Amino acid sequence: MTPPRDAAAVARELRRLVDNGSLEIPDPGLGRTVERWAALASLGSRDLTLARLGEGHLDAISILHQAGRTAVPGALYGVWAARSGGTGAVLTGDALSGTVRFCSGAHSLDRALVAALTPSGDSVLVDVDLRDSRIQRKPDTWQAVGMDASDSADVVLDSVPIAEGDKVGPPGFYVGRPGFWWGGGGVAAVWYGGARGLVDRAVEHLRSGQGPDEHQLAHLGDLEATLAATASLLKATARLIDEAPDTDVLREIWILRAAVERAVRATIDQVPRITGPTPLSRDRAFAQALADLQVYVRQHHAERDLAALGRLISEGKDDAWPAR
Repeated sequence: MTPPRDAAAVARELRRLVDNGSLEIPDPGLGRTVERWAALASLGSRDLTLARLGEGHLDAISILHQAGRTAVPGALYGVWAARSGGTGAVLTGDALSGTVRFCSGAHSLDRALVAALTPSGDSVLVDVDLRDSRIQRKPDTWQAVGMDASDSADVVLDSVPIAEGDKVGPPGFYVGRPGFWWGGGGVAAVWYGGARGLVDRAVEHLRSGQGPDEHQLAHLGDLEATLAATASLLKATARLIDEAPDTDVLREIWILRAAVERAVRATIDQVPRITGPTPLSRDRAFAQALADLQVYVRQHHAERDLAALGRLISEGKDDAWPAR
């Protein structure tokens, strides 16, 4: 999005896309997952804060469909499921309480699917109307420069009443359905889009100058090869999901997310070496795109996620799909 970019402008654009049907994108696992992830990558290349809210909205719509439900027409949705630093939502009886961190779209969304724990330890997903006065947004809890317009905040739920019909699926539905990992692949597609968009900006910068030197071209060629390989893996994983939607794709999604995160790290490292300081200091949109990407990709848990993948492989759970 064109600067000045703020949370209100991002929310307006998201609502415009929803209202004009631009985000009527096929659910994953129905034969068009490649198309879905390409659309998410395109949003990411345009603006990562817009893509963050768009991906959350689309994920919520898909979750509702997977539970046999429909979304409230025209509503902007999110999925608020973080359990960070001992925080998180709790459902006790018919009341939802607790603090949920990293709630993107905190002030602009209409509804959210909130993941909560019951006193017995069950995980439940609840469709919450965010207009309830017992839902409070904590000011100044998002201090990052990157993703500054994502309207992310801590949200406090103060005994919000929940009816039985507000529960989405049975206990354990949210993380137990195959679509949970499909959604994780969708997030990786947005990361990829952010990297692709940043490299495209670097190319524009080179074309506007006196001509690149061999070192700049080498970095650009290296990144192009990395992103091309990453795009191929995204497409292959999406096709695998559509070929056998009932098959466990945990390993494949973890590999995909690790590969995309690696490509993003390479992009964050090499793009400033291609461009030098000029666009970082004189082009607000360029500098913002780099800052956004640095923050958003940290949804990948780095070595912890890699260790989990290594453990899966060491235990012999690495043959869900034949090599292709």
